[in-house]
Amino acid sequence: MSLPVRATVTARVEAVTPKGDEGLLIEFLKTYRNSVQLVVDEIWGLSEAPSWTELHVLFYNRLMKLGLRAHHVSEIYKRAKEVVESTRKNNGSKPLLKKLTARIHTLDYKLDLDKKTLRLAVLHDKWIELELKWYSYLNKYLNSSWKPGEILVSYRYGRILVYITFHRDVVLREPRVVMGVDLNFNNITYTILDLNSELVSIGVIPFKGLKKALHLRKLAEELQRKHPRNWRFLKWARKTRARWLSRARSILVDSAHRVSKKLVEVAGEYNAVIVFEDLEKIKENSNGGRKLSWMKPLWCYRRIQEYTEYKALIDGIKTIYVNPAKTSKKSPNNRKIKFINYRFVELGNTVTSRDVVASWNLALRGLKRMRGSRVKWSPDSPRIEAVKPRAKRGNPETKKYSKVFTVIHK
Repeated sequence: MSLPVRATVTARVEAVTPKGDEGLLIEFLKTYRNSVQLVVDEIWGLSEAPSWTELHVLFYNRLMKLGLRAHHVSEIYKRAKEVVESTRKNNGSKPLLKKLTARIHTLDYKLDLDKKTLRLAVLHDKWIELELKWYSYLNKYLNSSWKPGEILVSYRYGRILVYITFHRDVVLREPRVVMGVDLNFNNITYTILDLNSELVSIGVIPFKGLKKALHLRKLAEELQRKHPRNWRFLKWARKTRARWLSRARSILVDSAHRVSKKLVEVAGEYNAVIVFEDLEKIKENSNGGRKLSWMKPLWCYRRIQEYTEYKALIDGIKTIYVNPAKTSKKSPNNRKIKFINYRFVELGNTVTSRDVVASWNLALRGLKRMRGSRVKWSPDSPRIEAVKPRAKRGNPETKKYSKVFTVIHK
């Protein structure tokens, strides 16, 4: 029997302070940010970041005098150490924190999911209450199978945003077939093979989000070209440009959710393992010329992969990644392959698309990966502002989980 996997989702919810406690919250967030900056400043010059115990000895008493609680202080150490280590890894200069954001331990808040309220511990053991602007699609996390974890509270442009993590244990299914997925600019092509490498099904999911987003981006760039010197100083131009770009992003997010949901539905119907391309260095690859380079920044392939991965995980479906090199050029069934043009090929006596050939080869590589070497369940995700779950110090129970996944609901 396979080990359970911990699935973690992060729900972003807007909040308000009905009792007028916004000033207390802002004061707490500023103190939290300044405390993290204090620790960063003092350990930045050291050759190696101190351990948690050393940070505790150096800063605990100083930070407690500011009115912070013990768990606030503990989270500040960890946050400061993460900032320093990640900045050094990227060869950056000493970080200067500006955002009013605080990570809150589970013992420093009380979440009432029935009343949709959040009580939060701030400075000097005071508590404030926030009303959460709940959304109906979050109701699925209200059952007992999902448990809340640590949260993140942020204040931006007069808005209070709360990131709440929920987690539960999932037992992955034993697959009956393998589904190779080829992500393209205008469609998602999948090929399903059984465990004996026999063809089961082929399908195409249209994807029009990128085309619409690129049109909006083109409008924004044309606006900048018409006013190259002063578009930043024209209020109407800034607002128009921002509206177009915001709409483009929303279209891409909505399209990614729709496509990922469809992929998981198909995988669940066949009880399949989903095989994705490992496209880690797609931006560095200049193949395709100027037109393709212009389209790449908006191509949300990684967003589709991440959305599909967490939706599949919740349903107990496995996801693996394989090397996509030459998958659209190699014959998947040992028949002679002849290229008609950049899009279509003749495979034996059948004319098909290169997307089908690519997804077929991806499924074969995924099947080979399952039979042989250790499977990599997911690529390393880039850091995002949401809460990054991590195992508790000294908790042996965390060792039984094989992987943690995160996603943000917006």
